[in-house]
Amino acid sequence: MTSTSTSDASAAETSAAATAPAFRGRIGSDMRSGHYPVPHRYRLYLSPSCPHCLGIAITHSLLDLGDTLPVTPLPAVPDAPECGYAALRPLYEASAHQYRGPATAPVLSDDWTGRIVSTHAPDILRDLAERFGTRGPALYPDHARDAINALARRCEQDLNQAAQHAGGLGSDHPGYETALGTLLGTLASLERRLADRPYLLGDELTAADVQLWVTLVQLDTVHRWHLDAAAVQRIAGHRRLWSYARRLAALPAFGRHLDLDAIARRHHAGCRGQEAAGAAVQIVDWATAHTSGRHVTPAAPH
Repeated sequence: MTSTSTSDASAAETSAAATAPAFRGRIGSDMRSGHYPVPHRYRLYLSPSCPHCLGIAITHSLLDLGDTLPVTPLPAVPDAPECGYAALRPLYEASAHQYRGPATAPVLSDDWTGRIVSTHAPDILRDLAERFGTRGPALYPDHARDAINALARRCEQDLNQAAQHAGGLGSDHPGYETALGTLLGTLASLERRLADRPYLLGDELTAADVQLWVTLVQLDTVHRWHLDAAAVQRIAGHRRLWSYARRLAALPAFGRHLDLDAIARRHHAGCRGQEAAGAAVQIVDWATAHTSGRHVTPAAPH
């Protein structure tokens, strides 16, 4: 069976993000905003099933920010229109006069003012690392910023969007192989990059690795449900890349935030596309990746 629709959870969230107002405040970069990098002042609202939230949660753990910037968890499945959350509605309405759009996550808020600082995941990631990241790895080293930004674009356009596009078209569509070719070519390029180094940019883990890992998780746990079996087998053939993904999953900052049940429930709650044969071809057994004796939460059977 092939997929015939792109109206799944990923497409809905992309649409919601496009219509939401741009809360793009920054911490510490513009003192006129009053957003100083003060410990215990700011709060993150994150859902374990959202890929943007997953990247932020990993970064938060890598930088050991648990005592500096608290996290309020949100349900796996959005409970308000347009992939929004009822719990975030008062915060959005306090931050924008007569706000009528979706109240989506992630959110970085200011507990002092009761308003949103930012809903833009890339900015939030940078501010966590550059304004609060006094412990942990240098996720955005100066010499690598252009490379990190370029890799983030490739992950979004040539992996996420290409996989979603292919799954939406279905294997019988003439554009399917083109979208799949973009996806496979990018995976091959990343596979070659990892041939002589443990991380994407060398010997040290950076924000590029967080971005790629979240993208690979999304590819295996969401996008493969709408690809044919042959395509998923070709994706799985990049063994070095998936070994890298398993290695990162074994790190506590990564594995502890991977809730496969939450991802599955969010996907199946919002998905309107047809399931394809690739759904039966699991690439990584994420449930066996463990950190400190804890197993990654397995997905519920579908």
